[in-house]
Amino acid sequence: MSMHTNHNHEPTLSAELACHLPYAIFSVAISFALLAFWLFSPVSSADPIALHRGVHTLFHVFHFMHVVFSATGVVITYLRFGKGIGKALAVGAITAPIVCTLSDCILPFLGGRLFGVAVSFHFCWYSEWMNVAPFLLVGLLNGVVMSYHGASRQGSYSLFSHFAHILVSSFASLCYLVSQGFVTWYEHIGVLLLLMLVAVVLPCTVSDLVIPMFFAKANTKK
Repeated sequence: MSMHTNHNHEPTLSAELACHLPYAIFSVAISFALLAFWLFSPVSSADPIALHRGVHTLFHVFHFMHVVFSATGVVITYLRFGKGIGKALAVGAITAPIVCTLSDCILPFLGGRLFGVAVSFHFCWYSEWMNVAPFLLVGLLNGVVMSYHGASRQGSYSLFSHFAHILVSSFASLCYLVSQGFVTWYEHIGVLLLLMLVAVVLPCTVSDLVIPMFFAKANTKK
């Protein structure tokens, strides 16, 4: 899928949401395909214990990647519409952990319970903060570097960051559900798609666009 290098629309929240939403939907759909390829491969289907461990590991890897893309996206959007590296870093450092936990853990936990699965809650920022914190720092730094590298490409950077953000988040959420025992996910794939769109697209779009634009424009007015 090609990314448009032009990002020509009014710099308003509604225009940004309309521009980013199709990429978000595509990324959620791709995450289902990736999960299917993994779960139904000969290696994964041969050993249930190895499958569980593999999916659990994939959840952590993609959750940590989610933190990188979330922090990067917040910083890029903030610096597109406002000024102040320190404030951009502060908004990113607060927003990314909250949104990543919400979309990858809390909402999938609630969704699993909705399907009658005895899902347990896992909070990486409590149990594995030494592993996840470096991903946050790298994401913040990456956002600053991308913001000051090629000003004409900031729109494309924002789209790519948002697409990758939704993709890794939706895959992390699906892996969370499967690792917690939701092995019949494909039997409910239609409803699960709608659940993922709410659990992933809404929080990630809010973190990539709504929150940084709000604080950036509020700071600019001051």
